[in-house]
Amino acid sequence: MSCSRRDLSLFLPALAAAGAAGQPKGMPSRSFRYEDLPVKMNGENSSRDVFKGVNHNGFPIDMHETELAPGKAPHPPHHHAHEELLVLRDGTLEVTILGKTTTVGAGGIVYVNSGEEHGWRNIGTTRARYYVLALGREQA
Repeated sequence: MSCSRRDLSLFLPALAAAGAAGQPKGMPSRSFRYEDLPVKMNGENSSRDVFKGVNHNGFPIDMHETELAPGKAPHPPHHHAHEELLVLRDGTLEVTILGKTTTVGAGGIVYVNSGEEHGWRNIGTTRARYYVLALGREQA
C-alpha cells in the first residue's frame, strides 16, 4: 500500500486529534472562595479541602487547609510516597523532618520529600492555620 503526500496530509490531523483525546485534560483553571470550602471537624482541629485532581500531564495534586488548636498535631509523625509543601498562614509550628526539629512562624514554608518521616505540632498559644499542597498523592 502506498500513501501520497495528500493522503498523509488528510490523515495527520485525525491522528493528532486521536492522540490528544488520549491525553489527560487535568483540572480546569478556576478560583476557590474560602467561604465556599466545606469545613471538616476533627476534635479541636478543622480542615478544608480546596481541590484534588491531576494537572495537564496527569500528575496528581491536591491542596487542603488545616487549623490546629494550641498544643495539637494533625496526626502522629509519618511518611508517604508523595511530597508535601506546607505554607503557614497563622501561628507557630514545631516541625520535625527526619529527626531534625525547627520552629516555623506565620509566612514560613516547609517542604517534605517523598519517604521522609515528618510531623508538626502547634506550639503557639493561638490556632495555627496552614495550607498543604500534596504533589503526587494517588487519588482515592
